[in-house]
Amino acid sequence: MDKEQNAFYERMEGKGVTRRDFMRYCTFLTATMGLSAAYVPKVAEVFAAPKQRPPVIWLHFAECTGCSEAVLRSHYPYIDDLVLEVLSLEYHETVMAAAGQQAEDQLHAAMKKYEGKFICVVEGAIATKFDGGYGKIGGRSFLDMGKDVCSKAAAVICIGSCSSFGGIQAAKPNPGGYKGVGDALGIKTVNLPGCPPNPVNFVGTLVNFLLLGKLPALDDLGRPLFAYGKTIHDQCPRRSHFENEEFVTEFGSPEAAMGYCLYKMGCRGPETFNNCPIAKFNEGTSFPIEAGHPCIGCSEPDFWDKMTPFYQEM
Repeated sequence: MDKEQNAFYERMEGKGVTRRDFMRYCTFLTATMGLSAAYVPKVAEVFAAPKQRPPVIWLHFAECTGCSEAVLRSHYPYIDDLVLEVLSLEYHETVMAAAGQQAEDQLHAAMKKYEGKFICVVEGAIATKFDGGYGKIGGRSFLDMGKDVCSKAAAVICIGSCSSFGGIQAAKPNPGGYKGVGDALGIKTVNLPGCPPNPVNFVGTLVNFLLLGKLPALDDLGRPLFAYGKTIHDQCPRRSHFENEEFVTEFGSPEAAMGYCLYKMGCRGPETFNNCPIAKFNEGTSFPIEAGHPCIGCSEPDFWDKMTPFYQEM
């Protein structure tokens, strides 16, 4: 093990993260990404001894900053490790020290220095009506800013349902003409929908890029298959309960056992593609259905219009 790796593990231990905890996380992340166990040491290397630190420009458009908050409050890798050890975060309105003109200057400097090489992460939808007049930063509309920055990026990752598909901003009547980034700009994006998305899926997408030199395989909506390849219902522990023979016997019939499923309470799990039952939230503690709340389908396009009312069976 080289000095760089040793120094990394010492920093982790100083934060209360043992080497065993770190390797457990890498194993979990590797499995989430759909890679074999043979990749676990290589995934660990991405964090412990990264060969490259890709520059990242993180844009905020029409959003609530919930996606950034989800990443900021993720368990290992903590955001400072993700930023300082793995990424070179050149611009992010929420975490950067600069403000006003200083921030704008940093954005333009980073775009010029890393043109064609940086990853653009976008949080929030883009207004398209009235020349994008419903949303501006530094005197520029989201629409103009998106066209300028995204066109110079090596890849565009949309984090959250707003940047992926428009989110609640695009719900009817949508006077600003809000759309997802790919739709608004007419470009191909990697979409990580969810309100908010699980940070594990964001980290997995970045690790896939750093480890394999490419972005992960995507579905027809631009979502990584490792995270959005199956429905919530197909992975739901409540479903496994009511399909269990002993559980059915306990309830008396399959129909009675089916009541344990939240579908009749409005759960959108059968129509929603995401890995919430596997990745979970709050350090892998739980997810909405496990906590007794039906899925609202937040990772699907136009979920606010198509999935409501959330408490009625579809």
